[in-house]
Amino acid sequence: MVNKSVMNNIESVLVSAINKQPLLPLVIAYSGGVDSQVLLHTLAKLSKKKLINNPISVCHVNHGLSDNAQAWQEFSRQQCQQLNLPLVICSVNVKAQKQQSLEALARDARYQSLQQVNTDQSIIITGHHSDDQSETFLLALKRGAGLKGLSAMSSEAHLGKHFLLRPLLTISRENIESYAKKNQLTWVEDESNNDTRFDRNFIRKQIMPLLRDRWPSINNTINRSAAHCLEGQALLDELAEQDLAKVSLTEKSLQVSLLITLSKARFSNVIRYFLSQHNCLMPSTEQLAQVWQQLLVNIDKNPEVKVGDHFLRRFKDSLQLTTIFLDVSGWQQVIDLSAEATNIVLPDNLGQLFISLSNSKESTSQRVKAAEVGQVVSIRFCHNNPTCLPDYRQHSRPVKKVLQELGIAPWQRKRTAFLYYDDHLVAAIGHFVCQPYIAKNDESCIFLSI
Repeated sequence: MVNKSVMNNIESVLVSAINKQPLLPLVIAYSGGVDSQVLLHTLAKLSKKKLINNPISVCHVNHGLSDNAQAWQEFSRQQCQQLNLPLVICSVNVKAQKQQSLEALARDARYQSLQQVNTDQSIIITGHHSDDQSETFLLALKRGAGLKGLSAMSSEAHLGKHFLLRPLLTISRENIESYAKKNQLTWVEDESNNDTRFDRNFIRKQIMPLLRDRWPSINNTINRSAAHCLEGQALLDELAEQDLAKVSLTEKSLQVSLLITLSKARFSNVIRYFLSQHNCLMPSTEQLAQVWQQLLVNIDKNPEVKVGDHFLRRFKDSLQLTTIFLDVSGWQQVIDLSAEATNIVLPDNLGQLFISLSNSKESTSQRVKAAEVGQVVSIRFCHNNPTCLPDYRQHSRPVKKVLQELGIAPWQRKRTAFLYYDDHLVAAIGHFVCQPYIAKNDESCIFLSI
């Protein structure tokens, strides 16, 4: 039993948090700043005293955003060397993107790096404190965030297969700096932290001091509000999970006729939850209203709404989540069928096409009459809407009409691969073979599978 009475508050909360998972390795997120410096040295001390027994490693992420980035990396190396702790240095390349702050992009890159330190499950631990929590809450409030944003940071969360711990969220920055000075620790200062052009720094330097002067316990009350928001969001997630089970068609599609029976509040809630399951950027209130309106149009319409780097696309009674597609209409590849088998990587993550002279894929393969000597065999995604006679029909129809009657969504029709002999359409791969090219039992043939 650990005697917490002989430990200070920082040591006590760390021991309590970590001993919930006493066997998992620890990965310390270490920048060299005062918060992570206190975290590093306290955990090293606790480990030396056998108050925690988890294996410890340290991860420093070099974002390359400051002229001092290399100096901070060297400082991290020296500190870990003094404490005899293994250090992993991850260099990331963060570039500004539309609709995302540089801070958010750097944070995402940092968490990606932390997850890669250990292949097995581990505890990733950060030095976030109560002042960070208050700043995050006010930033979310400034953005007009809902409960999820106002929940700010949770003390425990999942990060991929790992556990993410922020055990110092109950500790103030003042207490952390006091601990660092008392233990004669040194740390690095990020010069960008003084630049009040950044919203977080503006809140930290100008807003929070005013609030603390008026209400000294403001950090505690903000953190309490964030905890209430977190609890409310948990209830919304439970409701969304139930609604999603009812309206789901597939992993990435929802049933429109059931979606529109929900109240607008439940509709917005389940769409946000659905998108979060696929790591999509959250839609704005305006985008959610647009999706709702698009679901009410005639069923023969195919509207779409862009949300971050994804689309929500309506087709008949389904709302489908897709990525942003590249134009593949100009892609084609000539095939040499002299080999026993040919494997073709299709563009824009459309998979692989396997062409062979023997049916290794059994019933999943399309059997096609072999090309005549001298004919050019090619795979294309474009066509000039020729009339064709698919294997399942008795009458010819233009290709566009055939793809429609097969129930293929409009955006997937543009991403359907076609087999050509010279300029003659032979097959829509995965859908049909034109009747003149269906191989008879005694004819040489090829097999297509995708």
